[in-house]
Amino acid sequence: MRPPRLSAGDTVALVAPSGPVPQDLLDAALPVLRNWGVKVRVGAGVRAPGQSYLSAPDKARAAEFTEAWLDPEVRCVLAARGGYGTQRMIDLVDWAALRAAGPKVLAGSSDVTALHRAVHTHLDLATLLSPMPASVLFDETASEHLRRTLFEPDHTRVLRAREPDVLVPGRALGVLVGGNLTLLASGVGTAEQGSARGGIVLLEDVTESPYRIDRMVTQLLRSGWLDEVRGIVLGSWAACGDAAEIRELLAERLSPLGVPVLSGFGFGHVPGSPTLPLGVSASLDTELGTLTLGSPALD
Repeated sequence: MRPPRLSAGDTVALVAPSGPVPQDLLDAALPVLRNWGVKVRVGAGVRAPGQSYLSAPDKARAAEFTEAWLDPEVRCVLAARGGYGTQRMIDLVDWAALRAAGPKVLAGSSDVTALHRAVHTHLDLATLLSPMPASVLFDETASEHLRRTLFEPDHTRVLRAREPDVLVPGRALGVLVGGNLTLLASGVGTAEQGSARGGIVLLEDVTESPYRIDRMVTQLLRSGWLDEVRGIVLGSWAACGDAAEIRELLAERLSPLGVPVLSGFGFGHVPGSPTLPLGVSASLDTELGTLTLGSPALD
């Protein structure tokens, strides 16, 4: 199910399901969000001083997310930032209540990958793998693409690789699935992880050494999570070491799957990252360097 697109006057709830939110970056982003013509509701955890690497205790983060979703005025729940902690709160969310509240947009990336998987599993909803406002990466290009996806999704159906690099040529049709490699690998064996079978997998990460990327991709391969995928699209690997080494590693580990693999798509932990829907059918063409959505990201 695709949640409805946003309109002027709608309410966007900012939540902090992971790490503490840098207040200077948040304050810089709030005018950008409000210029979209929406009301912005800032959760208590977003303004909290944080507890080490968490924005608030697990129960508080789960309650903030739940309350935002259950608010009938809220149309979009947007993670202010990533970090770590989403996996710790998933079991504390009242998913039955969220399902009863009806479809809404979840947007965010990085650590929010675990929350995307949970929303797909428990609510059967498409979500948005998007840049987050309390980040140095939430620049004009990134914020504008998120805005267009939220309000004008018919105009963001063709997504083009920034620097297309074909590791395995071909075309594929499947449902977009994936996100941050670390969260996908650490989620193996959990109730929400499911499988990427029949999907086009999106993968990216940041500040991970090549051997760690190798280990996590190997975990996805050996666990069967990548069995019968249709294609793979690789985003950014910022601060992960030598780009040529990363390319060689990913080509070696992923080519045996026998599906198209396109690198250099430019989503993830980099400036100007586009917003990509998860749970929406798309076609991959490595020759053109494109992902074309079968339907708009939002209804």
